[in-house]
Amino acid sequence: MRAVQVTEFGGPEVLTPVDLPDPVAGPGEVLIDVERVGVNYADTHQAENSYLAPAKLPLVPGGEVVGRTPDGKRVVALLNSGGGYAEKAVAPEVTTFPVPDGIDDLTALSMLVQGATAWVLLRKNAHLEPGESVVVHAAAGGVGTIAVQLAKAWGAGRVIATASNDEKRALALELGADVAVDSRAEDMTATLLEANGGRRVDVVLDMVGGRTTDQSIAALAAFGRLAFYGMAGRESPKPLDLRNILGHSTTVSGMWLPHVFRLPGNVFGTALTELFDLVLAGNLRAIPGGEYALTNARGAHEALRSRGTVGKLLLDPAK
Repeated sequence: MRAVQVTEFGGPEVLTPVDLPDPVAGPGEVLIDVERVGVNYADTHQAENSYLAPAKLPLVPGGEVVGRTPDGKRVVALLNSGGGYAEKAVAPEVTTFPVPDGIDDLTALSMLVQGATAWVLLRKNAHLEPGESVVVHAAAGGVGTIAVQLAKAWGAGRVIATASNDEKRALALELGADVAVDSRAEDMTATLLEANGGRRVDVVLDMVGGRTTDQSIAALAAFGRLAFYGMAGRESPKPLDLRNILGHSTTVSGMWLPHVFRLPGNVFGTALTELFDLVLAGNLRAIPGGEYALTNARGAHEALRSRGTVGKLLLDPAK
């Protein structure tokens, strides 16, 4: 089968198209003929071995695919430790989900990772309550575009989007944000307070890191919550002083999507079903970020790392 393999860690240049033997499904696994592959920012970390889960060489990156099982069922699936950048992939049965009629490949993959991430951040980390203000950093990205829509659908009082250019900010406003500000603002604390009418903010969803995180924490209201789920800026925030957390009655939490499967009950399945229902009802939509040939996975990673993309990026294994 056609695949993309990494034999040495590094940037986009290490993504090499190759021919590999077809994978074989073992007990409790499903073989999938891949129709589209989802590209995530985490894939760029996996390729350079800076992800939360250490990688081993050689590896085929990619944690999510949509396609068909040998009996013809259309499914979307999360994979174990990669393997998605290929014409065929093997997924655990427990992380393989049917795709309803009316849900296209882009939407299926957008909801699987980005949608579920936004759902968990707002429901489990932030425990969003009606009327609260919500800041969505990187609001034009895969998670951000969905988080803006969900926050409005779930009754947020004011959604504040941050993005790096006029086009991205316009997209966030189109999706329902009440105000969109420049993510490159020198003083993000002051910018967020001004965007919220001079009031501190209740919820922040952050995947940037560095001073964006530091200054967003400083903008939290009493009992405000910042949910941290990535570090696209590749710069760590400052260490937290718990006395400051206590002194301002604020909460900072982290979220890594694989941990959702450790929760009792079928939380991930519940999230995905609710997201698909919102899409089918016309209350949520996926934003296309570009489709690349599998053999040009390098181009997809270069685009992601440039921070110039919007929405969801896909790979087509037939090309």
